Amino acid sequence: MEIIRAEKMGFCFGVKKAVETCYKISRKDISKKYILGMVVHNKDVVKEMENIGFIIVDEKDILEGTDPLKKGDTIVIRAHGTTSQIINILEKKEVEIYDATCIFVDKIKEILIERENLGDEIIFIGDKEHPEVKGIISFGKKVNVLKNLEELKESSLDKSKRYSVLTQTTLNKSKFLEIKEYLEKYYSNAQIFDRICGATSERQEATKKLANNCDIIIVIGDLKSSNSKKLLEVAKAENPNSYLVQNDEELDISIFSESMKIGITAGASTPEDIIKKIENKIRGNFNV
Repeated sequence: MEIIRAEKMGFCFGVKKAVETCYKISRKDISKKYILGMVVHNKDVVKEMENIGFIIVDEKDILEGTDPLKKGDTIVIRAHGTTSQIINILEKKEVEIYDATCIFVDKIKEILIERENLGDEIIFIGDKEHPEVKGIISFGKKVNVLKNLEELKESSLDKSKRYSVLTQTTLNKSKFLEIKEYLEKYYSNAQIFDRICGATSERQEATKKLANNCDIIIVIGDLKSSNSKKLLEVAKAENPNSYLVQNDEELDISIFSESMKIGITAGASTPEDIIKKIENKIRGNFNV
């Protein structure tokens, strides 16, 4: 048996920034400190944040005015960012805000605002229920959110209008290229902005390469993690024998055999200690 790691995997820059921000705050003498939702999409990381004294507050509670925040309290904006409405509410509450929004997410938001001010209509490709998408589009006046190429084809764009096309940072790169090819062929009035996170692209390419060279692929990531699910999607396209697990407790050892070459990759919000625990569990059962 051989265990091979993807060349690029695990924590990305944005996630590191968010987690390090929380650890930095935890070392300060602050009585009430909060995180807006999941700081990153990984339940083990969220549990660790609670262990060091953070209280998780839901966006819904803030919108409904049922949150426990008081003037002077500290709150961290998660890596995915949040909506303009929630930012306004937090500022009125006079809480101390630490913004850990990923720089790639902030950049897309800036482009959206700029292009709308220039008169473009915005098309956003992504999951409208994902917090990153909800946050970004909230800074626009009217944004058309489409899930994929199929929905784009059904939308019947007006060739007399000018469009700017933006995407979720974790969009599958190959699917983005399909969308780009379609728009360039049929809609010269659409300007396409490729702002897929570099770390996302690197991890997807590394996963694709790994899937072609291994008998089985284990993608380590939270079930709520968009980029982890995209990695599974990429892996399965090359190797149907691919699985997503959140941690070592979920790993089913029976899917392995002594002769296998096992590929390991992990989402951008998966910490190193979870990856090591999964590797150690495999090694411990097969004497690798």
